[in-house]
Amino acid sequence: MGNEASRDSGKPRYLQIADDLAEQIRTGILLPGTQVPSESEVMERYGVSQGTVRKAVAELRTAGLVETHHGRGSYVTAARPVHRKSSDRFRRSHRRSGKAAYLAEAEQAGQKPNVQVLYVGPTEAPAGIADRMGVPAGEKVLARRRRYFSDGAPTEEATSYLPWDVAEAIPELSHENPGRGGIYARLEEHGHTLREYVETVRARLAAKHEASALHLSPGSPVIHLVRDAVTVDGRVVEVCDTVMAADRFVLEYRIPAHD
Repeated sequence: MGNEASRDSGKPRYLQIADDLAEQIRTGILLPGTQVPSESEVMERYGVSQGTVRKAVAELRTAGLVETHHGRGSYVTAARPVHRKSSDRFRRSHRRSGKAAYLAEAEQAGQKPNVQVLYVGPTEAPAGIADRMGVPAGEKVLARRRRYFSDGAPTEEATSYLPWDVAEAIPELSHENPGRGGIYARLEEHGHTLREYVETVRARLAAKHEASALHLSPGSPVIHLVRDAVTVDGRVVEVCDTVMAADRFVLEYRIPAHD
């Protein structure tokens, strides 16, 4: 390990230890994907209690520098975050060239992306989704639920909800693979020309089932993003409800300064 954290910095001891470990990560003493020294090793090295070590590691998790897996210990975060550029990711030119947004972004980050389809079929529209779609709660809609991976690690889960009359008229929307360019390409091919996407973003702690699905430590933060796909005639033809591991994404928005 590196130099012992100074007791004279004025910081709480757990923050001194977190700073020292973070410096070892930044300088390559602790490499991406490798295990952080165990609690007992850190306790012995710094002469502190188990509770102090756990607070230090929690600081590293919050900073996105380590991931903790129950029964296995903590590991230096291996992957760079995926940058999601709202001004670019849903360009029509991408769809026409057969690029799906997530796959293109992961590849740009130098990662190997993969998508697991969890469910495609009819369901009842949840109240919040129905409200955004402008239909009664419980109305029949098509659901498309997926889990996304980068370099083998799960990064997000997303469920798309589409009006049933739209889905019925476009058989590809019910296929696991809707074809090149994804569901937005199929919608536009069938006359649902998209005008804009409206996203609502908030940060919160992962629910137990979300932490399990995304291999997160208990209490890890997630980004909860809900997006409406709106056509030129004002109809919402898809609502996408997405939960993302907060340390694996950077959301970038371009906001015009003119009226």
